[in-house]
Amino acid sequence: MADDATRAMIIDGKAFAASLVDRITTATAALIADHGITPGLAVVIVGEDPASQIYVRNKGETTARAGMRSETHRLTDTTSQDELLALVQTLNDDPGIHGILVQLPLPSQIDSSAVLGAIDPDKDVDGFHVVNAGRLAVGLPGLVPCTPLGSTLLLKDRLGDLSGLHAVIVGRSNIVGKPMAQLLLAENCTVTVAHSRSRDLPALCRTADILVAAVGRPETIRGDWIKPGATVIDVGINRVPALDPARAAEGKTRVVGDVAFAEALDVAGAITPVPGGVGPMTIASLLANTYVAACRAHGIVRSALDA
Repeated sequence: MADDATRAMIIDGKAFAASLVDRITTATAALIADHGITPGLAVVIVGEDPASQIYVRNKGETTARAGMRSETHRLTDTTSQDELLALVQTLNDDPGIHGILVQLPLPSQIDSSAVLGAIDPDKDVDGFHVVNAGRLAVGLPGLVPCTPLGSTLLLKDRLGDLSGLHAVIVGRSNIVGKPMAQLLLAENCTVTVAHSRSRDLPALCRTADILVAAVGRPETIRGDWIKPGATVIDVGINRVPALDPARAAEGKTRVVGDVAFAEALDVAGAITPVPGGVGPMTIASLLANTYVAACRAHGIVRSALDA
C-alpha cells in the first residue's frame, strides 16, 4: 500500500464543473446584456424512467441558474414516433431554442436513431447527430458529445498541453470512445482505441500516459493495468451490490466506475472518482454547448470555455 504522498491525485470533477458553470453564467449574462440573446435549451423526456426524471430535473435547474431559457417537455410512454418527431420539428423551428436534447432511452415503439437524426445539427447539444460526428472527425466547428468534452477539459486542466502524450481509450462507442479519440487527436495526442476484442488489453493499457475507461463494466481496469503516474479518466457509472452483505441482501447498491479505484490510487498519477469525477462535467458541458450554439446561431464567434 502506497503512502499518502505517493497516492494518485483525485481529480475533483464536481468543483471544476461548478467553476465552468460559473463562467458560462457570466458569459450568458454578457450575451443578454450586449446582444439581447438568451440561450434556450429544450429537454424532451418520454416516459417515467426514474433515473432519467432526476437527470432531466437537474439539467433544467442548472440551465435556469445559469440564466438560460429552460424548457422541459414531458411526454407519456405511449407517445408515438410521429408525435415526438413533430415536437422535434417545432423546436427546430423555434428561434428562441438553441439546444435540443431528447433524453435516452426512448420507449420501444420509437426509433432513437430517427429521432436524433431529426434534430437540427446546429441545435444538437448532445453532439450525437451524424453531421456533428463528421464535423468532429474532419476538424470543423460543431457540437461535441458532452462526456468526451468534459473529460478533455479535465485532462487539459490537470496536464496542460497534451501534445505527444499516448492516450489509450478503452471503449469504442459513438457516445464516448470515438469522439474522445477525435478530441485527443485534435490535442496532438497519439491515440489508441482499444475494446473487448483487443489482444492483451492489460499490456495496451500499461502504455498509456492518459487512460480513458469507457467500457461500461464495473472495475474492469485493474491497478496493475495502469502505467505508474498515468492520468486515468473513469467514465463508467455502474451499480453493484453494497459492500455490506446485509445491505446487499436488502437490494442496496453502490456506484462504481470502470476502474478498480482503490487499486488505481496506488499507481496512477491522477484519477477521476466515481461519483464526482466525469459525471458532473456532463451537464456543465451541455450548458457550454447551448451557449456556443446560441452564439453561432447569431453569427457571434465566442466560446463559453474561454469565458
